[in-house]
Amino acid sequence: MNYGLLQRLCETAGIPGREERVRALVQREIKGLFDTVTTDAMGSLICTRRATRTRKGTTPRRVLVAAHMDEIGFYVRHIDEQGYLWLNPAGGFDPRNLFSRRVMVVTDDGDLYGVLNPGGKPIHISSEADRNKVPGTEEFFVDLGREGAEVRKRVQVGDFVVMNEPFMETPLKVVSKALDNRMAVFTAIEAVRKLSRSKSGHSCELVVAFTTQEEVGLRGAQVAANNASAEIGIGLDVNLACDTPGIPDNQRVTKQGLGVAVMIQDSSMISDIELVRQSCKLAKKHGIPHQRAVLPRGGQDAGAIQRSGSGARCVAFGPGTRYIHTVTEMVHKSDLDSTIELLAVLIGDL
Repeated sequence: MNYGLLQRLCETAGIPGREERVRALVQREIKGLFDTVTTDAMGSLICTRRATRTRKGTTPRRVLVAAHMDEIGFYVRHIDEQGYLWLNPAGGFDPRNLFSRRVMVVTDDGDLYGVLNPGGKPIHISSEADRNKVPGTEEFFVDLGREGAEVRKRVQVGDFVVMNEPFMETPLKVVSKALDNRMAVFTAIEAVRKLSRSKSGHSCELVVAFTTQEEVGLRGAQVAANNASAEIGIGLDVNLACDTPGIPDNQRVTKQGLGVAVMIQDSSMISDIELVRQSCKLAKKHGIPHQRAVLPRGGQDAGAIQRSGSGARCVAFGPGTRYIHTVTEMVHKSDLDSTIELLAVLIGDL
């Protein structure tokens, strides 16, 4: 499979509330795949595809697939006299992963590049106690390498900051920042492309919502789900793959290379058991590698769909991902392919 689109998605900047660049890229890519495409008040892209096969006298059930466009990042909250940018996080960061990072600051007048570091002494003049301290996110600042007056002229409070790291492909894996959750955006697009080429088509009315602000509380999905009034919801998101050194085997959640992870339970929802069984049955029928997963902490957009309106039956799945919420998020290519395959056959079967 060609992962060029996934690379473009991952390298496009878009944090909660500022997903417009990602949305524009998706709009270009989905031309001809949907019957209607609109943008709702939250900025989510709502794409509807009518049923391609129907039974006389029946009304197609509505299925909502959610894939969030936002990545974790920062908003500029203060610019000091020296031109250092102080930040407020939009999404969950582990400060241990923030040291010495290259970043991009997105302003109304263009993008600026700098570095992210915490305040404090460098190694040559720090004490052992200094070196063992893990700073909070509020202690990190951006240095643009420019005069303070120029920075204050070009940057304003409310501009946003993302990590500036390139997409990488190995023989078995893809590695990037923002695989959470551009992976899901890519999956939804590729699955609908498969459906569009399929002779059997699908009998449901399909709504794909490329949602906003998931990383700060499933906000875009809540609005999209209330408007869609779907009977069935499918959440697409990364899952944890803690199959790495230092983590007990009983806490790994998923293992890379075993296929798409069908979510049983996470912090935001408990999947509908019949949809879980249907997904796993279809995976076996079509030879799609898959595994079941329980995630003790963390949620995804199907949690909002499940509780929308009068409620919806929901399931969630995606590939196990190493190093989530870092710039080295890693997905096994075969697990990503399995996610695309399962989404396509499940939509076709609903």
